[in-house]
Amino acid sequence: MNDLGALETAPWRAGVISDFARSELFERTFQEGMDLVEETAAYLDGGGRQDSKLLSRNAALAYASESMRLTTRLMQVASWLLVQRAVREGDMEPDAACEDRYRLGAEAVCMADPTEEQLPLGLLALMDRSARLYERVRHLDRRMYVEAAEVELPNAVLNQFDRLRDAFGGAGI
Repeated sequence: MNDLGALETAPWRAGVISDFARSELFERTFQEGMDLVEETAAYLDGGGRQDSKLLSRNAALAYASESMRLTTRLMQVASWLLVQRAVREGDMEPDAACEDRYRLGAEAVCMADPTEEQLPLGLLALMDRSARLYERVRHLDRRMYVEAAEVELPNAVLNQFDRLRDAFGGAGI
């Protein structure tokens, strides 16, 4: 570990992170995420505000809860995507992007089952799209950072075999 708490990044992993940040997949995902953030903000400040005034008390409470979950989900995705863009633009090294503080978070909140209350169709559509986007970014985050870090962790048993092989000149081990 370095002073910032990031794992020392293997060269192949830094390349994977950089390659993804320069990929068409990243560009499409980034654009989709930012567009969804803007669309959601416009809905919640406009049509959603009007829709929520027509709801029963219980449905209005559910609307407030789900809109906060929606906002949290999108802010998590947007933050993750902005880190990847910083890597692409050379403003952040791939090693720094590996720090835990840049991982996709708030999974318990973001992936909780939605309420059973009747909610406006506009909110339901945004909730569905944001959940699917969060899930895709969660998959990318795990593949690029979490699972890759597990591969890089030293294996104590294999290290001992390597030391024995080196000590005995590789004979029979």
